Amino acid sequence: MSSEPSQNGDEKPQKPLYERGSNRLLTHALVDIYVGEENSHYPLHEKLLCHHSPFFASIFYSKSNSSSRTKEFGLPEVEDAAFGLFVGWLYSRALRYPEEERDIGPLLDLYFLAVKLQIAALETDIVDTVRAFYHSNETYPGLRRVQYVYANTDEDNVMREMMVGSVARYLTLSDSIPEHWANALRKNGQLSVDIIRSIQEWHLEARNVPDARDASVDRGRNGFKGAVGFSNIEGSSGMEDVKEESEEEEEGHVNGNGVTSE
Repeated sequence: MSSEPSQNGDEKPQKPLYERGSNRLLTHALVDIYVGEENSHYPLHEKLLCHHSPFFASIFYSKSNSSSRTKEFGLPEVEDAAFGLFVGWLYSRALRYPEEERDIGPLLDLYFLAVKLQIAALETDIVDTVRAFYHSNETYPGLRRVQYVYANTDEDNVMREMMVGSVARYLTLSDSIPEHWANALRKNGQLSVDIIRSIQEWHLEARNVPDARDASVDRGRNGFKGAVGFSNIEGSSGMEDVKEESEEEEEGHVNGNGVTSE
């Protein structure tokens, strides 16, 4: 559950676990989870863990899996920080609302972990939290955030769709295309296709879209600030009332904190 109330007035925030009478999940049975290269040890309530995660349920409730007998399992490929955030959510059903854009990185790492562990409720909470942050701050996801999501998700993914939908709006309302976005769109055909697909989901009425085939009407470009043809590609968007987060883009590998490395 996100710490921010749902923006849908018809939905009520889900109550924390301890308020929902789910003590039946907090039994004496524990499992030992070892995380990361340092094998950080997390003793967790078995029923609670398996109730929320089909991934762990298939491990600890499988008759053919040795982990179901030893009651321990290792996740050496998982970052300790992300798993710690997961444990916090598991016992509170709450996420800490990001205070600044750099807090989005750890949330994305937690999201990828939720996908791996097959925890749909946590996935939804994170998407709602990230969506609310950008909306309430009147900002948009930066290129590095979008690239990081693309590198760690499949095509049919809610976080990816939310990010692309936000970018589609950002670019459509801009008078020019930031140079780093132009370069990225040239290199990543799938991202370009997804932006078009996102715009199609708006289901715009034909009368609201300029028709370049009709010379008798204003096609939307002629005379606009004295320009004819396509919009410019510039280093900044030209939008004064909104901001794209993580504006300084560089080529290379990008991690969840928006840090670029060679």
